[in-house]
Amino acid sequence: MFKKLRTVIYKVADLDAAKQWYSNITGVQPYFDQPFYVGFDINGCELGLDPDMADTIPGNNSVAYWAVDGLTACLEKLTANGGVVVQPATNVGGTIVVAIVKDPFDNHVGLIEGA
Repeated sequence: MFKKLRTVIYKVADLDAAKQWYSNITGVQPYFDQPFYVGFDINGCELGLDPDMADTIPGNNSVAYWAVDGLTACLEKLTANGGVVVQPATNVGGTIVVAIVKDPFDNHVGLIEGA
């Protein structure tokens, strides 16, 4: 079901400061830079910065996304095994669809499908 770890998104209150910090430490400039999201390609993996701090408390401000095929089937399997949908399947641009499920241990598991 999980193909590979693809994306890690950090929630940040100060997007400009975070963008500068991650650019400095990685030596990489963002390939996607908008007020609602900044994305870096770090050797084929996405490091994302999200300024939406809604429902964020210290300790739950990051999500790792697993690349999957058949996101709907993955959601069904996870929820059939005790997972709870936190974010339903959401198109975030083009063919990219994401969802987040809380596992029985209170971890958020991100799923991402598409290019």
